[in-house]
Amino acid sequence: MTSARDAAPTPTPDGDARPICVIGLGLIGGSLVRASVASGRTVWSATASASTASAARADGYDVAQSTDEALARAAEADALVVLATPLTAITEVLRRVDAIAPRCRLTDVVSVQVAMRDLVEEHAPTTRYVGGHPMAGTAESGWAAGSATLFDGANWVVETDDGVDTGAGSVWADVAELAWACGSRVVPAGSEEHDAAVARISHLPHILAAVLAAVAASDVTHPGRGFGVDLGGLPLTLAAGSFADGTRVMDTRPELVVAMCEGNRSALLAAVDDALGRLGAARGSLASTGGLAATVNAGHTGRQHWQSARTAPEVRIPTGLKPAELRDLGREGKVLTGWS
Repeated sequence: MTSARDAAPTPTPDGDARPICVIGLGLIGGSLVRASVASGRTVWSATASASTASAARADGYDVAQSTDEALARAAEADALVVLATPLTAITEVLRRVDAIAPRCRLTDVVSVQVAMRDLVEEHAPTTRYVGGHPMAGTAESGWAAGSATLFDGANWVVETDDGVDTGAGSVWADVAELAWACGSRVVPAGSEEHDAAVARISHLPHILAAVLAAVAASDVTHPGRGFGVDLGGLPLTLAAGSFADGTRVMDTRPELVVAMCEGNRSALLAAVDDALGRLGAARGSLASTGGLAATVNAGHTGRQHWQSARTAPEVRIPTGLKPAELRDLGREGKVLTGWS
């Protein structure tokens, strides 16, 4: 899998690279600042955390004294504003955007796009908004966890709903070019289909990881509940690779997981129902015949399909493709690496 910046230089349809203003300096926002600066962009940022601001300045990055100051600079420079705060903090930030830079070019890196789109329409309706979601991250959080290479080779969803301007000089082009500059490949998708997809490949895995970790620790955290043999701490003592891989995301701060999953409630419910149906079928088969072949074979096949998708066809696109045409490329499993 290659990154977009490994390919030939990407021409910019509207000339020089647009300045970037990042609001929020956690793992994703901090990595975005580092990667954008490394790509040669003019970048400034803001954060509500005084200690984070001090750490970022100490590392040589331009951090405004306040969100209002950063947004005022963005309005003056016609920069692309990137919201990189948790979903629970977005409303207040959008109110400041509406007050300071109501016509700004706006995107985000939030993992729930329908809710994000609705919040923008409610609190900053005159902004020129196109949602985005880089499919990259770690279980760590905060400025110190960030890296300029976090997005290398990652897929970056750029929302491509009907009515979005996807031409040269558009905000859609701005977001795509930012993703490419950071080393990512662009996947065009509608907001609803994005949320349905991430419910299955990101949010459901967090729920399953929570259940797996709780089951393994049940005798320790709830002694005497009556799960059968009293195992005490033995399961966790024996836990190795499969347990570590299956529960890795539970090292994430719980409040971030809760906000992400609850923010995608409708799509996640459908994914949970699918998982419960499959677990129910597996239990029924195990109880009646002792067989798990159907469940395991289906899982093995799914994993193989994912391995194939990791080497998705990479294409370059002309400017001016319509949203429906771009979404078709995403559904076909293709990733975009630049302008043709």
